[in-house]
Amino acid sequence: MSATTKNVLGKVRRMIPPMLDTFHKGQLGRVGVIGGSEDYTGAPYFSAMASARLGCDMSHVICTPAAAAVIKTYSPNLMVHPLMRQSPPQKQSSAEGKDSDSDPDHVANRIIDMLGRLHVLVVGPGLGRDPLMQATVSRVIRAARDSEMPVVLDADALQLVQNDPDVVRGYKYAVLTPNVVEFKRLCDALKIDVGQQSSETGKVETLAKELGGVTIIQKGYKDFISNGKVTLVSDLEGGKKRSGGQGDTLTGTVATFLGWRKAYLDGLWKDREQPALDADEMMGLAAFGGSAVTRECSRLAFLKKGRSLQASDLTDEVHSAFMALFGEVDGEADAARL
Repeated sequence: MSATTKNVLGKVRRMIPPMLDTFHKGQLGRVGVIGGSEDYTGAPYFSAMASARLGCDMSHVICTPAAAAVIKTYSPNLMVHPLMRQSPPQKQSSAEGKDSDSDPDHVANRIIDMLGRLHVLVVGPGLGRDPLMQATVSRVIRAARDSEMPVVLDADALQLVQNDPDVVRGYKYAVLTPNVVEFKRLCDALKIDVGQQSSETGKVETLAKELGGVTIIQKGYKDFISNGKVTLVSDLEGGKKRSGGQGDTLTGTVATFLGWRKAYLDGLWKDREQPALDADEMMGLAAFGGSAVTRECSRLAFLKKGRSLQASDLTDEVHSAFMALFGEVDGEADAARL
């Protein structure tokens, strides 16, 4: 571990709540994951479960009814809400006319009514590219912006940003987590020529600036994290197997750190170090923390599973990865890799 990484992890550790008897349910993070369509049920589960395993108090999945029936069988620990809707078949839609379940405003309003119960929103895992699903989450994201709720966007939510960059442009509480292909598509959509960048972080910095200061995690051999002004490099060793679904662990862990960011800003415990962490700085620290935990999950899972590694193996390693990086956040710092 480099000295720089160790220093950043030390700051991230300050965001992690100690386990105090005075806390009550919900104070240490309420995360909502919007995704889960008829064809994609694993992704929102992996995101929400990573969030829960890392230590957020309440993990919600907001998905279609078909996905909800399946996701509920995966774990009783998640709260599953069948509020999303997919577009009806074209013949049925034209024959019966437009009903409330095919109106994105109506569908979105039911989800927007939930936002007051949440601290952080993850949008994209298992979302798909259905027009009604995309239109619905566009409205929900704008409502989250109005309340300054942090939003983590991945997978098909990045397709929404690609088509309508203004949905997140200038929103400093948005975190985007593109892989190599998604990153290129975003750059192409915004007509950014990143081929001339000489530094390894130049691409992510340019894209973050073009989107007005959102935080971007450019996933790869190293994760480059930037809001266009401050850039962090997450270079912890990960596993060598690139199975599908590992990015969902990242969205869930970042979301939990963002929930803890709120708890820190609410002053639920005393941070004895000075100066206090800055609210904007903690967006990048939350992204770095999620990246570090995910990479450590991947490393640990790969040691056990090798080529057979699957996304669920990362889920099983979340607690072990947290302990390896941070130890017990109750004064037992010697238990951590720090």
